[in-house]
Amino acid sequence: MKRQLILEDGTIFIGEAFGSDEDKTGEVVFNTGMTGYQEILSDPSYCGQIVTLTYPLIGNYGINRDDFESIIPSVSALIVREVADLPSNWRNQLTLDEYLKSVNIPGISGIDTRKLTRLIRKHGAMKGVICSLDKNAEEVLSQLKAAVLPIDQVKRVSTKTAYASPGSGERVVLVDYGMKHGILRELTKRNCDVIVVPYNVTAEEIMRLHPDGIMLSNGPGDPTDVEAAIPMIQAVQGKIPLFGICLGHQLFALANGAETEKLTFGHRGSNHPVKDLATGKVALTSQNHGYTVKEESIHGTDLEVTHIAVNDGTVEGLKHKEFSAFTVQYHPEASPGPVDANYLFDQFLENIRAAKRGDMSYAEA
Repeated sequence: MKRQLILEDGTIFIGEAFGSDEDKTGEVVFNTGMTGYQEILSDPSYCGQIVTLTYPLIGNYGINRDDFESIIPSVSALIVREVADLPSNWRNQLTLDEYLKSVNIPGISGIDTRKLTRLIRKHGAMKGVICSLDKNAEEVLSQLKAAVLPIDQVKRVSTKTAYASPGSGERVVLVDYGMKHGILRELTKRNCDVIVVPYNVTAEEIMRLHPDGIMLSNGPGDPTDVEAAIPMIQAVQGKIPLFGICLGHQLFALANGAETEKLTFGHRGSNHPVKDLATGKVALTSQNHGYTVKEESIHGTDLEVTHIAVNDGTVEGLKHKEFSAFTVQYHPEASPGPVDANYLFDQFLENIRAAKRGDMSYAEA
């Protein structure tokens, strides 16, 4: 069955339908990873987006029960060049098509994903709709141009109630802005006593949990839409060691007087080089974000840039000059991707132990 992808600039791609038969609208973005489509599909940071995978063959190792980053995926739709009908892997339990049907996510294959990626790189991420061929393209385009994409993605993907992942080590309050399970896995692997809380948690509610450390998770959308996070971060930093990832990094910057802006097409993939300014070392990282912290806005704040992206020089890491608080724009838990930056979880725990010894200024990233 044929299906069409219509972009807000009027470009139309016609391809083969797979997955759900529903029509879906969203922001069209691309990811350059060669593997990890299951983790990408289940990453809450893609909430409301139509994801294009630039690697030409997707689905060749199927879907398994272990590699999900959330229980219920929130991506709008999937675009691939070719989808594998006969996956081959010892962990395979479902084909990609079967899985997408089960979670009501439409897909389109057989289109020129290189052309689509070039369009996004040139003009930026744009609105798009995947729909059946019997829909009038002009009418769909008119509706698409008038459509306003939602700004409540964090509310949609965050946990509604707090819950615990018990451990016998340091207590970490993990604020869920759209948390990938990989973050929780890394903390529990280190025997942390983790309490996951909703995105709109207050500083008072966090402090009543008597945390040793606070982690700000990744998440979708524009950080300026998550207004509740700013006063909370301002109130807890300096009292409890803090570590932020991706959206958590951006919210930390906003809470300290810096500004964010939207990137033309974002960073999404598992091979992004990041330079540590203190050591000069370059790590390959997994990334998924459409916004960045404006470097010039950091001047005059209590923040210091610790990492930059090698490809475009954007800010990839921050630390507070006085408090035990640091953040990174990339994903040290990977999932999918390299584990070069995995040591940051250990650094966070070292900061917690230093704070217990009375040193709250220990904030090296």
